[in-house]
Amino acid sequence: MRSQEHLLIVGNGMAGHRLLAALLKHEHRPRRISVIGDECAPAYNRILLSPWLAGETEREALTLRDANWYAEQGVELMLGERAHDIDRERRRVTTGSGREIGYDRLVLATGSRPAMPDVAGIGLAGVQGFRDLDDAAALTRASRTGRRAVVIGGGLLGLEAAEGLRKRSQGKRGMRVCVLQRGERLMNRQLDATAAGLLRQELERRGLTIMTGARLAGCEDDGRGRVCAVRLEDGRRLPADCVVVAAGIVPNAELGRRAGLETARGIVVDAWLTTSDPMSHALGECCEFEGRTYGLVEPIWRQVEVLAARLCGASGDGYRERPNATKLKVSGISLYAFGPIEPDAGHEVLTYHDPQHGDYRRLLLRDNRIIGAILYGDTAFGPWYFEQSLAGRDLGACRQALLFGAGDAKPLLEEAA
Repeated sequence: MRSQEHLLIVGNGMAGHRLLAALLKHEHRPRRISVIGDECAPAYNRILLSPWLAGETEREALTLRDANWYAEQGVELMLGERAHDIDRERRRVTTGSGREIGYDRLVLATGSRPAMPDVAGIGLAGVQGFRDLDDAAALTRASRTGRRAVVIGGGLLGLEAAEGLRKRSQGKRGMRVCVLQRGERLMNRQLDATAAGLLRQELERRGLTIMTGARLAGCEDDGRGRVCAVRLEDGRRLPADCVVVAAGIVPNAELGRRAGLETARGIVVDAWLTTSDPMSHALGECCEFEGRTYGLVEPIWRQVEVLAARLCGASGDGYRERPNATKLKVSGISLYAFGPIEPDAGHEVLTYHDPQHGDYRRLLLRDNRIIGAILYGDTAFGPWYFEQSLAGRDLGACRQALLFGAGDAKPLLEEAA
């Protein structure tokens, strides 16, 4: 019986912790649960790393559960242990310290790491990602001593790191922060040109330098093994005491690959998050399903529900891809987006723009049905638009009021019903 099994979860990040919390609520939870985490701190909310870097919240606010909670739940927690090898035949995991841990069933929730560009000098001191507590602590120290920072990547994480550095160094000497974006606009996977332009104006007003169409060629050594500048492909040179790379992620699939599990970019799983070994599962940013890997929490939380039910012997549907609405908070600027970014010939485009208040809304419609939306500034109507999109509802009766949100649109829909 699965309730008599020893379950070993490798990874104590947000996905692994969410799975653990779901299992503990189930009456048929595995008899014994052990958790390995390679960081020394118990699970914490990585989403709050940016506010912590910016000095907007305290370190304690990041902790999801302290070590005592695990003990109270009867869960064996092993921190500061990195799983190094899996013996699938003997069902044992060996850690970097040589410790062997047996299991009946295994879950890999090893997360991801920053995608580091293959350029000269990327391994110099002072060049780092922004993924964990150590990264945030290092950037906090850099904000006290450094004068110039360069952030590689104009997506959500890069902008949060840049604004966090700027805010943390305010009132001191003040760190000059430059963001390099390869594309022609910020957050090009979520925003159209207008919304990206509004975002850029606001961030530049706050003191950030934004450079689009900027491609990194390499990082320069100061002669002591530390970065002192970055070079761009067009020949420009930017002095830098600190370089933050936030240009995508790579699934941590090496543990599964060494164990002989099927891997591609991530550890390949089926609809029940089972790997090519029926006694092993993978979850979150380390896994790959139908050619897709993950970086947003919403699909990962759905994976957790499926896997928790599976591990407790409950019946239920497997994991399926669904549209996701992206809610983004960039340094106090609200964004909400779903669906296509660029309209095609079959789309009708509805736009509302209030420059005075910094609000922008753009809806893409086809046959009076919402296909996509971008909201910048006031995002209160976003969830209602997404709900209508998922339902495929014909909104022709309220088309003239759609841009003004549910309050104006609903009466017209009810009247036409």
